[in-house]
Amino acid sequence: METSLRYSCNSRSMKIHAKEKVPVNSRTHLQLHGELDTGTGAPSYFCGMMRYFFPEVSTGLAVGLHYDKRQKLRCLLRGKKEFPVRTDKHVTFNIKGRCDLDQDLNQKNPKGAAEFAWNIMNFKEDQDVRIKVGYEMFEKVPYMQIRENNWTFNANMKGKWNLRYDL
Repeated sequence: METSLRYSCNSRSMKIHAKEKVPVNSRTHLQLHGELDTGTGAPSYFCGMMRYFFPEVSTGLAVGLHYDKRQKLRCLLRGKKEFPVRTDKHVTFNIKGRCDLDQDLNQKNPKGAAEFAWNIMNFKEDQDVRIKVGYEMFEKVPYMQIRENNWTFNANMKGKWNLRYDL
């Protein structure tokens, strides 16, 4: 099980996030994840989704159900396509999207982004770094991510940011 501590400028509380991936076959796994808000002591959300991978075309698709305390139960659909910029695949151009449907099948919170990702293996000894720079199309905002082994920092040009530490 993957566990992380997360802090966001929006919620101003520490959250404990847990994720488990259960293999179904070589291209499919069931992903279960949820979050506990340490400020309230209550779960923030729980999600289960089937994730499908097509490595020959560098594509992933997912469908699942998401439950949270505000929007109740909804369906998630998401996809991602990677285009290698270099032959070693350390630099990629990614297109990704997500659509949430509520119980009445109305679309909620659409997301779509185009980004460049640069994976630097052994930046220093035993230290890998990933830098992402992208543009979220529905919110119309540029964003960036810097990840170093267990630490991840995300920020966008609207002033939103979050910090994650993988345990």
